[in-house]
Amino acid sequence: MNQWLVAATVLLVALLPCAALCVRGGVLDGLVGLELAGVITTVVLLLIAEGFQRQPFVDLALVFAVLQFGGSLAFARMLERRL
Repeated sequence: MNQWLVAATVLLVALLPCAALCVRGGVLDGLVGLELAGVITTVVLLLIAEGFQRQPFVDLALVFAVLQFGGSLAFARMLERRL
């Protein structure tokens, strides 16, 4: 196991507070937790790509980042009606 995979494992543990914030927090807190979880997941995929020397994980991370941004905008638009 190299340093890239160790860093990915540490960041995967950092997803637990984001999940707790999404479950236990309010609506806006959940949106913030979802955004942070998306960023962490993108970085984890990039670290895994470097750790295993596999290019498809980089492509997956880039696609995930773009889709996560669009999804969060749609989610924020839905929340706008509630607030």
